[in-house]
Amino acid sequence: MRRTLEEWLAYQQQIHARGIDMGLDRVREVWKRMGAPRLAPTVITVAGTNGKGSTVAFLEAMLGAGGMRVGAYTSPHILRYNERVRAGGGETGDAALIDAFERVEAARGDTTLTYFEFGTLAAFLIFAQSNLDVVLLEVGLGGRLDAVNVVDADCAVVVTVDLDHMEYLGPDREAIGREKAGIFRTGKPAIIGETDPPASVLEYARAIGARAEVLGRDFGWEPQIDALAWWHRDPRQTRHVAPAGSSSDIVLHGELALEGAFQYRNAATAIAALQALGDHVRWDARALVKPGVDASAPLLAGRLQHLAEHPDLVIDVGHNPQAARELARWLDRHPVAGATRAVFGALADKDIEGVAAALGARIDHWYLADLLGESPRGETIARLLKRVRAVLPEAACSEHPDIPAALAAARAQASPADRIIAFGSFHVVAPVLKACRV
Repeated sequence: MRRTLEEWLAYQQQIHARGIDMGLDRVREVWKRMGAPRLAPTVITVAGTNGKGSTVAFLEAMLGAGGMRVGAYTSPHILRYNERVRAGGGETGDAALIDAFERVEAARGDTTLTYFEFGTLAAFLIFAQSNLDVVLLEVGLGGRLDAVNVVDADCAVVVTVDLDHMEYLGPDREAIGREKAGIFRTGKPAIIGETDPPASVLEYARAIGARAEVLGRDFGWEPQIDALAWWHRDPRQTRHVAPAGSSSDIVLHGELALEGAFQYRNAATAIAALQALGDHVRWDARALVKPGVDASAPLLAGRLQHLAEHPDLVIDVGHNPQAARELARWLDRHPVAGATRAVFGALADKDIEGVAAALGARIDHWYLADLLGESPRGETIARLLKRVRAVLPEAACSEHPDIPAALAAARAQASPADRIIAFGSFHVVAPVLKACRV
């Protein structure tokens, strides 16, 4: 009897001694045994401490609007594993995933694969069989030694570089930047979404002969009356075909489909990647603009996503200090008449102190939740309270056994003029989404 999708995922958690085992040798060997078929004529790989998922979503939307068949591999998922593998505009079904898992299992023999590596190879196989024009690969961790890096990118993107996963990637931005730059390839575009990237990123691009372009130096946004115009240091790069057969400047009228000022940097970076690929891709920048309010079908779930009003309920997957600083800026730009209440949980290996410090007095009450029930890496409620209080000793905090309980308490105490922001991990966002869909 065939395994179900849930049984396959449970099995994949057990076949390697460690959850993370960075290196490409095992993945490359199994992929060769599977024939290493070409995924698509064009592959774009996206790395970054934050902003990877948003940039992939922007790329997918623009390419889809240009009439191209697109595959996208992202992680982690929020509600369903199927979210990780999209081909031709939709999530991959259970049957196709199971078929691919069976192929990977048959090919791996005695070679051990982590959960992420197993899923990555399955995604590769699905893409190779789907007659796609472009495949978008989101790096899981770092870049140089991440499983997706066994495929050579036609264009590589490093969106941001900040401190996270330091036990694997190194102690500072220079070391982490070097790991992320490992997705660059000789002679290929290397798009950098930082205005002040670590020197290691530019040095590596230069050393291998990648064609580096940097936000603010080579491309960016220029304000116009009621619009934003994308610019490039080469004037010939500031035009593209949209719609087919007519040339038009890249000008955005209206709000981006994803909230937050930082999303304009991600959008500019996505455009730069597509421009750098020239005639290999067709796309339409108008897909970046919000077509209308539709909370049930966001461009990308869990990124400053509004779920309810009166009180305002917003979810965000941000889980490191850089993401928390952007959340703080968004809160400053979008004040509410009432109090701001945070439903917060985190994984134990995250910089919880840095996240709390970035938000500071913007949060009137913290509803802290134990995440051990959601993940074995989850921080306990006792330690979470201690770590938040270490940097915010006067903060109003309450302790809750899980996210649903924390959310219920926040809602019970909130007035219609308040805001509830639930953030800190994908493991926070998922139960809040489930609670709101009941």
